[in-house]
Amino acid sequence: MLSNTELAKRLAGRVGAVVVAAGGSQRMGGVDKVFAPLLGRPLVAYSLDALEACSLVDEIALILSASNLEQGRGLVRDSGWRKVHHVCQGGARRQDSVRCGLAALSPDVRWVLIHDGARPCVTTDIVERGLEAALETDAAVAAVPVADTIKVVGPDGHVRQTPPRAELHAAQTPQVFLRDLLLRAYQASDADATDDAAVVERFGHRVRVFLGSPANLKVTTPDDLTLAEALLRSRQRSTSDQHL
Repeated sequence: MLSNTELAKRLAGRVGAVVVAAGGSQRMGGVDKVFAPLLGRPLVAYSLDALEACSLVDEIALILSASNLEQGRGLVRDSGWRKVHHVCQGGARRQDSVRCGLAALSPDVRWVLIHDGARPCVTTDIVERGLEAALETDAAVAAVPVADTIKVVGPDGHVRQTPPRAELHAAQTPQVFLRDLLLRAYQASDADATDDAAVVERFGHRVRVFLGSPANLKVTTPDDLTLAEALLRSRQRSTSDQHL
């Protein structure tokens, strides 16, 4: 692992982060997960904390739904984050929201991190690993090896295939790209994609995988919210113990 000083030299340009938090929270039972309370703070605040704390990140754009814009601007104002320069309204699809974030970042931003605002347990270590991995191919995605056996199931409910587990990884965010590469990939295709790495893959570019964390979960259900709270509480206890 490179030191942050050496990594900054190798990156040779400013780093911007786009935090995508404009989704509809359909599986949260009517709760808006972006501002769901998590240890007394809105869920999205934890991702912004981690990016703010990373010395390699220069600028952050927070992308929200129209209904959350004012609440988001108030959160940024009250939290005192210096790097959150933009709070923007997202689009109808995830990729539309990412494009809004890319357009909002300053023109001199060379590298971009795309992160789901619903992943509150991201750490600065994961961000730094992603930036280092992206130096290899200009595109990198956080992922963890799949622990369970995966079955490919057809619409008839029958198993079609059992792919080798050793080759399977569950993708996470952040995902890191040379900004120009991601922009060109989106210009080449407007098809729906589950993540930005898939857009770059379709563009014909190699994407490097770097190690994420099982704790870097995405909150999509109320049970996930409970688990995220337990993980963050454990992390806070560990940090307190280190300072004793």
